[in-house]
Amino acid sequence: MTSNALSKKEFETLSDFRYQLRRFLRFSEEAVHSHGLTHLQYLLILHVKGYQGREWATIGELAEKLQAHHHGVVSLVSRCEKLGLVYRQQGRTDKREVEVHLTPEGNRMVEKLARLHRDELVGSTGRFRVPGADELRKGD
Repeated sequence: MTSNALSKKEFETLSDFRYQLRRFLRFSEEAVHSHGLTHLQYLLILHVKGYQGREWATIGELAEKLQAHHHGVVSLVSRCEKLGLVYRQQGRTDKREVEVHLTPEGNRMVEKLARLHRDELVGSTGRFRVPGADELRKGD
């Protein structure tokens, strides 16, 4: 009969990964707060800027990226709108959809914060594996 128990090494690996992940998340929280944003506000503008193939995202797409409820993302977008980071636009192909776009201030802020995050990730590659780290380094 085989055991499904994890080995000590597996526990150590999982523990170290969670520690390194938490260190990065704490860095991120402190970095965005020092620029007057919450971590969710940063994630929203990051996901708008980083949406594959275009410079905007719908509320539904952002809800998926943030793993949040639709109504929560609507509230988050409203808060980001008040800060001058994003604006809404009616969907181009489906008028029921709402597109979220970055303002020039939103673009400036996400660029500044993403650069800090990129530099932290590139510096972390000796501690844990960062998917796409080679692509991040090319930005230097």
